Amino acid sequence: MSNQAQTDKKYEIDMCNGPLFHKIVIFAVPVMLSGILQLLFNAADVIVVGRYAGNQALAAVGSTGALINLLINVFVGLSVGANVLVARFYGSGQDGEVHDMVHTAVATALISGVFLVLVGCLLASPALQLMGTPEDVIGQSVIYMRIYFVGMPAMMAYNFGSAILRAIGDTRRPLYYLFIAGIVNVALNLFFVIEFHMGVAGVALATSVSQTISAVLVLRCLIKSDGVCHLELKGLHISKDKLLKMIQIGVPAGLQGALFSVSNVLIQSSVNSFGSVAMAGNTAGSNVEGFVYTAMNSFYQTAISFTGQNYGAMKFKRIGKILLICQGLVIGVGLVFGNLAYLFGNVILRLYSPDMEVIQYGLLRMSIICTFYCLCGMMDVMVGSMRGMGYSIMPMIVSLTGACGFRILWIMTIFRKIHTLECLYWSYPISWGLTFAVHLVCWLVVYRRVLRQAGNGEERKTA
Repeated sequence: MSNQAQTDKKYEIDMCNGPLFHKIVIFAVPVMLSGILQLLFNAADVIVVGRYAGNQALAAVGSTGALINLLINVFVGLSVGANVLVARFYGSGQDGEVHDMVHTAVATALISGVFLVLVGCLLASPALQLMGTPEDVIGQSVIYMRIYFVGMPAMMAYNFGSAILRAIGDTRRPLYYLFIAGIVNVALNLFFVIEFHMGVAGVALATSVSQTISAVLVLRCLIKSDGVCHLELKGLHISKDKLLKMIQIGVPAGLQGALFSVSNVLIQSSVNSFGSVAMAGNTAGSNVEGFVYTAMNSFYQTAISFTGQNYGAMKFKRIGKILLICQGLVIGVGLVFGNLAYLFGNVILRLYSPDMEVIQYGLLRMSIICTFYCLCGMMDVMVGSMRGMGYSIMPMIVSLTGACGFRILWIMTIFRKIHTLECLYWSYPISWGLTFAVHLVCWLVVYRRVLRQAGNGEERKTA
C-alpha cells in the first residue's frame, strides 16, 4: 500500500462493523465544526458590515439569505444524492461504481455552479423587489448577491467534494480546508471593508475568494487520493444512470430545501414590513441560530452516511441503532446549544450591532426559536435516516406539507390577524413538532419494509 493510500485510509471510518456510538461522534464532530466554519463566512460578513458599514448594510446582507438559499438548494440537494450513492457503493464494495460516481458528481457540481452564476446575477434585482426589500436597502442587497453568486462554481465543487469524502467516513480533511478558507475570509473582510471601504461588495468578494480556496483544496485531495475516490480531471464525465439515481435521491432533498426557502422568503418579506431595524435584528438573531442549527445538522448528515453504508452492506438492523443514537445526540446538542445561545444572546448580539433596538429584535426571535430548536434537529435526523435508505420523496412531501405548507398557511391566516413578530416566529417550533411526529410514523413504515426485505434474503452478519 502506497503512503498516500495509507493516508487516505486513516481518515476513513468503518461504519458497518463494531460499536456505533463513538464512531458516530468521531464522524459528526468534524462535520459540526465544518458547518460552523462555513457559517463563520456569513457571520464575518454580518459582523463586519454591522460594525463598520451600518444597519442598512447589515439589513442588506441579511435580506439576501433566504433568496440565496432558494436559488441554490436544489443543486446542493444533489450533493445529498452523491453522498448516499457513494456511501452505498462503498459499503457494498463496488469500487468501480464509486469511481464512476465521483466523476459524475464533480462534473455535475461544476456545471451547476456555472448555471447558478447566470441565474443569481440575472434574478437578484427583480427577486429582491418582489420580496419587498426597502428602497434604502435593495441597492446594496443586489450588489452583495451578484458578487456572491460569482463564487457558485467553487461552492458547488466544495459541497460535492466534501459529500464524497463524508460518504467514506472522511470528515476531518474538509474541516481542515474550511479552517484555512475561514481565516482568509475573515482577514479579507476586514481588509476590504475597513481599509478599502467597499461595504457589502467587500464582504461578498471575501466570501467568494474563500470559497474558491476551500474548493481547490478539496478537489486537490480527491486528485491526490490513491483510493476508490481518486479523481482524474481529464476523466470528468456524466454517467447517465448515476446522474439519474443522484437526481432521484438528491432532487427531492433539494426541492425540499428550496421550497422551505419559499416559506422563509415569505417570512423574510413579513419581517421586512416592520422596517430596516427589525430586519437588522432578525438578521443578527437568525445568524446566531444558524450555529445551533449547523451543530444539529451534523447528525442529519451522519445519519445519511452511516445509514447509506449499512444499507449497501445489507446490515439493516444497525440502521435502527444509528437512528436512536443520532436522535439522542441531536436532542442534547439542540437543547444545550439553543438555550445557551438565548441566555447569552444579549452579549452575542452586540458583536453584530451596538444598537440596543436591533439587539432587542434579535432577542425576540431567539427567545422563541432557539429554545425549541431541538425539534428541528429531531425532524431532520428522521429525514436523514430515510434518505440513507433511499427514500427521498416521502420525507420531502411530509416536510413540505408539515413545515413549509404550514408556515405559509400561518402567514396567510393567523399572522394576518395577529400582525406581530412573536406570532410570526411561533410558526417555526409548531411546524417542527408536527412534522417530526409524521416523519416518525413514516420512518417506522419504511424500516419495517426494509426489515421485510432483509427477511426475504440473507442478511450479512452484523457486528
